[in-house]
Amino acid sequence: MERIKTFIKTALIGGIGVILPVIILVMVFSWLFNFVTGNIQPLTNLIFADPASMGIFADIISIIIIIIACFLLGLIVRTKLGQYIHNSIEEILLKKIPGYNIAKDTVEQFIGREEMPFSSVVLVKILDNDTLVTGFITDKHSNGSYTVFVPTGPNPTSGNILHVKSENVFKVDIPLEHAMKSIIACGAGSNKLVEKYINLQND
Repeated sequence: MERIKTFIKTALIGGIGVILPVIILVMVFSWLFNFVTGNIQPLTNLIFADPASMGIFADIISIIIIIIACFLLGLIVRTKLGQYIHNSIEEILLKKIPGYNIAKDTVEQFIGREEMPFSSVVLVKILDNDTLVTGFITDKHSNGSYTVFVPTGPNPTSGNILHVKSENVFKVDIPLEHAMKSIIACGAGSNKLVEKYINLQND
């Protein structure tokens, strides 16, 4: 009976976790849409005499304005000043809003991130000498640094989490599966990995 209760509870929470961010996104877009439509409605009333044309034109213009606004905001936050302002607003205000982090993560999953967890195989310099360890990027931060998971061999499900400066992280263009095989084999088959690193240093 306890297992059934746990299963129902887990499934319910999982379902809420999926649908709640979507509802929040729909509500935010709906609010923006109604806000923009309400403000441009007087203009469309002057241009069109037909009520049906007024509504359709207002809806189209509202969608175009929202898309342009999102595009312009995206351009702004790509600059250093824009990133600083965005990060400041996010830390001071946005992250305190219930559901913001969930909604943000959901949007990133829908549109894709520049750096998805475990998408890049890297060699990480962890000491002052040339010692390198194999790892996978799990996150990238606003200051350019990375969070890297360094698995242990032969069991890659355990390992260490490192927060590393970008200059100590070297991306090697090899498939994730190849890196995993070399970890499980305790380093055997690391030739391609090391060769890619050598090529990076020679470029």
